[in-house]
Amino acid sequence: MSFALALFYHPEPGHEAPPDGAALRSRLAQLGGLQDALIFTPAAAQDRYVDDGPPPMLGLQLHFARLEDLEAAACAGGGVQGLAGLADRAQPRVTAQAFWRRRWPVPAPWAPGRTPPRSCSYVVHYPGPARDPNAWHSHYMASHPPLFQQMPGIRGIEILTPVDWVSGLPFEKTGYLQRNRVEFDTPQMLQAALQSPVRDALRADYHNFPPYEGGAAHFPMWTERFSPAG
Repeated sequence: MSFALALFYHPEPGHEAPPDGAALRSRLAQLGGLQDALIFTPAAAQDRYVDDGPPPMLGLQLHFARLEDLEAAACAGGGVQGLAGLADRAQPRVTAQAFWRRRWPVPAPWAPGRTPPRSCSYVVHYPGPARDPNAWHSHYMASHPPLFQQMPGIRGIEILTPVDWVSGLPFEKTGYLQRNRVEFDTPQMLQAALQSPVRDALRADYHNFPPYEGGAAHFPMWTERFSPAG
């Protein structure tokens, strides 16, 4: 398991401009303590129950073995500071938050060494707060992952829960209740899962969540893996 620093870039409407991919990878390669990373860019898939509008133009999920490594990278003048200028032309609002990363097994994971360079994730944000965060997470982790495991074609399940952390970044430091994602080979396979009966069961469980505020935001995102070792 590992700690994750989640960065999401939200441009003003009409200012969407994708960042320079080569510059992004170059800066990630120089980031001390980074184990690996996920790079999210917009994809397209339809959900029968929700339409949360355009996804963020870019998301980064940076993985570290220790919270101390994450905080060193996120301190003033640290390596993550260099990611602030990735999309200057787009004038984005950038949010940042640190999480503990939990993953669940799936019936048909990718074979060892056969993980594709690019897949598709359904990235979900729960801003919160919850009246009782422990009760909320307890319900979610007991009920939602077993349903995720039944989604046709699923390749990965991940839930991020917040940790207290120190930031020196020039980004908006958020305090979301939870972020999570399910992963598939392609947007077409994600959409097939979202049209399956399992999606109905997930929606029914959503209505059983303990009291919380903020709703949820759902975004289909291409997901590229990055390793500093190449």
